Parts: sequence; structure tokens; C-alpha cells
Amino acid sequence: MLSRSAERLYWLARYLERTENIARMVSVHMNLLMDLPKGVEMGWRQLILINTSEQEFYEKNNVANERNITRFLLVDASYSGSLFSSLSAARENIRTSRELLPDEAWEQVNEMYLYVKSNLETVANRRHRVIFLNEILKGCQRFTGLLSGYMSHNHPYRFILLGRNIERADMTSRILDLASLLLSESRSDEMRQYETILWMNVLKALNALLMYRQQMRSRVEGDDVLNFMLLDTSLPRSVSCCISEISYCISRLPNNDKLPLKLNELQAYVQAIDTRQTTQKQLRGILDSLQNKLGELHGQIVENWFLQEAGD
Repeated sequence: MLSRSAERLYWLARYLERTENIARMVSVHMNLLMDLPKGVEMGWRQLILINTSEQEFYEKNNVANERNITRFLLVDASYSGSLFSSLSAARENIRTSRELLPDEAWEQVNEMYLYVKSNLETVANRRHRVIFLNEILKGCQRFTGLLSGYMSHNHPYRFILLGRNIERADMTSRILDLASLLLSESRSDEMRQYETILWMNVLKALNALLMYRQQMRSRVEGDDVLNFMLLDTSLPRSVSCCISEISYCISRLPNNDKLPLKLNELQAYVQAIDTRQTTQKQLRGILDSLQNKLGELHGQIVENWFLQEAGD
């Protein structure tokens, strides 16, 4: 398998996972703000903080309100991290890899792209935005199901899983990083009053509320949510489960000698996290370090598989 083909599949998966994550975050945040009374300090600005895109947002907008932020995150073609930009990049990667994927996979991504392109202006209206986001979420899930059911689980499929789980672990850590602010001792009494609602929406953003209730069998609490999303090895969107999937893929790909040690270090780092023994400030440092380690793993994957032909 050519390294450039593997790279396109890897980035296809990352961009589609990013597309789904953005749609899910905006959708859940809309529901959260409807659950909270006016005055509680949870505005739209939180979403640009998750993506570390605050500087780029303010270069284009003066006010961080719902209209500006949703347009920036969903349909701003000049912002590389927007849903439209991510989906466009995914479409380009799958367009040049069609010989490796079922025809239905290309059709699904192309249909999503055409749908978004023809509905760019509708996101300004909240009701239309709900329909828009639901269509994208359904489309991403159909794509995942198509590959799982139609595609041979061979090397091309493993590069797709590799990209998906790197992106998923990174986004989970970013959502938990922002959510950890809720543990701050300086949070208002009003914020403390609605803390359960806030943590429930963190679980909804990660599609994990039902699994949390089944496993924990207790009320939703911050420390339990953090530990569940970091350490559970059977939940697809937990960091530990993503790392296990990454390890599985790498172990079955050729020329992987340099990567198992790095993966073992990453797994040990995550398993050592105990949110009950750390302050809120320490936890944010731990999660920032986790994101850096995932970035380093991505760099090693690129160096190991995707730069080979350039060096030949």
C-alpha cells in the first residue's frame, strides 16, 4: 500500500471525525443553554475555547455571540477547523482514494458535502440549524456503518481507524479540559446549583450518557464523569478505549517497530490520572499534556508511514 494512499485515508477519517464532533458540540451546547436559566456563566465562547480558535475568531468577529460563533464553527470556509472546511477536506481525500473504498462511502461523503454547501445560510436560524446538524450527524454515522459493514478490515481500514481514534481522543480530552473548569472553587453558587445539568451535557456531547448511567448507577458527578471518559476501556469515546484501538491498529500494520514504546508510555500516563487526587489547575495541566502527547504520537505516525516515499 502506497504511503500517500495511507495518508489520505488517515486524514479522511480525522476530518470526518472532526466534522461529527463539531456538529455534536454545537447541537449539545444549544440544548444546554435552553436547560440553563439566563445569567448562568455558560455562553457560546466556550466552543471556540475548546478548539483553541479564540484568536482566529476575534480576527474576523467583534462579538462572541451565538450567530457569529455558530457561523464561524459551522460554515466559515476560511477557518480550517470549521465543519464545512473539515468536510471539504474529507471529500477531497476520499475523492482521490475511491479505488480503496466502497462506492457507497464516496456517495455518502459527497452527499453530505453538497447538502452543507447548499445550506450554508440556514445555520443563522436556530430551528434550521437543528435540522442541519442532525443531517450531518446521521451522515457521519452512516459513513462509519458503511465502512464497518462493507469494507475489508485490512490495512486501508486500519489507517482509517487510526485517524478516527487519534482525532476522537484529542477531542474528548479537549471537552474534558474545558469541563474541568466546572471544578474550580471560584465557580459561582448558581453554577454549582446547575452542575449536574452541565456534566450531563458533557456526557451527551460525547454520546456517553446512557453508558455512564448503566455502569455507574449513581447521580452524575464531575469526578465520576472525568474518570469514566478518561479510563473506561470499553466506551468508544473514552481516551483509554481510543488508545487501545490505536494500539490494536498499529500492532497489525507493517514497519511499526518505533511506535509500541510510545503507545505504552501514553497508556501508562492516562491510567495514572486520578481526578480525585488533583486540583482543578493540576487537572488542566494533565489534560494539556495529554493533548501534547497525542500530537507527538500523530507526528510519529506521519514520520513512520507517510514520509517514506518522500525520503526514497
